[in-house]
Amino acid sequence: MEKKVNNIKELAGKLGVSVTTVSRVLNGKSEKFRISKSTRRKVLEAARKYHYSPNRIARGLKLEKTETIGLIIPDIANPYFGSIAKTIEMEAHKSGYSIILSDSLDDINTEAELLQLLTGRKVDGIIIAPTGKSSKHVTEIQEQGIPVVVIDRYFPDANLPFVTTDNYTGAFLAVQHLIEMGHRRIACIQGINGISANNERVRGYKEVLQKNNLEVDEALILGIDFGEKNGYIQTQKVLALTNRPTAIFALSNLISLGTLRALKEAGLTVPDDISIVSFDEQPYSAFLACPMTTVEQPREKIGRLAFDFLLKMINEGTSKKIDNLMLQPRMIFRESVKKINISN
Repeated sequence: MEKKVNNIKELAGKLGVSVTTVSRVLNGKSEKFRISKSTRRKVLEAARKYHYSPNRIARGLKLEKTETIGLIIPDIANPYFGSIAKTIEMEAHKSGYSIILSDSLDDINTEAELLQLLTGRKVDGIIIAPTGKSSKHVTEIQEQGIPVVVIDRYFPDANLPFVTTDNYTGAFLAVQHLIEMGHRRIACIQGINGISANNERVRGYKEVLQKNNLEVDEALILGIDFGEKNGYIQTQKVLALTNRPTAIFALSNLISLGTLRALKEAGLTVPDDISIVSFDEQPYSAFLACPMTTVEQPREKIGRLAFDFLLKMINEGTSKKIDNLMLQPRMIFRESVKKINISN
């Protein structure tokens, strides 16, 4: 067993490189300072070989950094947010950062408490998928000089950098597909009314109907959150309508699962009895009894870019101009939409 190295100077001596080079590699800053991949690999292998682990606490006090970031998402059980969180954790690990992951449970009071908890832990920055309609408690953190990047949902009235999907375009494409397949009465089961992601999806739904000279029936827009139970209850209401829609546009993956449960209990099949399109592609979407047509969001790209934004702000200051990004979704066409006669 190799003798343990106790300080960075000793490790640098064994490698024949500068202390600065070793420090930059161990702090995940190889790319920033253009350190070659071979040198980076040599430093990391030596650190493992000689059991060298820098004292994070001491380094944090010296640099006024903890090399941790906070990540708040509204539902850790949702595969969509789980995928984003996994990407952010992987990117953070590559850069020498640790993640403190928190679940706001889609509750604004819990979210505000978690933000205070993270600032108390002296995190270097925060990535958050905000749950509420108000940006006040998020901007207050930013005003303290703590870098904040918003993902998935954003606040149009706040100067908070964000990375999100173009939800309007995704909804427009989904409903346009249903219309092209002959559907004229299309129910929209929404999530939380008032947040950007939901508002933009509903706007896309309405405007594509109007573009095709179809009536926007407000009675067909219903729902209270992005959960499975909401999808289940609202689908039951849709099925009880006298003039039942021929298709349902579910505004989240979990809503669509609730819709499928309600349809099964009612003895209806997709797409023979009713068609469905879901916002959010999931690993199981292709393996359902009827493979589902979905709007796919670039989850991994959202996570990667959000971390890149945050790291840039940490290293270069919060005054650094960050361009907000609205990434394009794409349609994945499967078998859950039936082509019907226009007369229907």
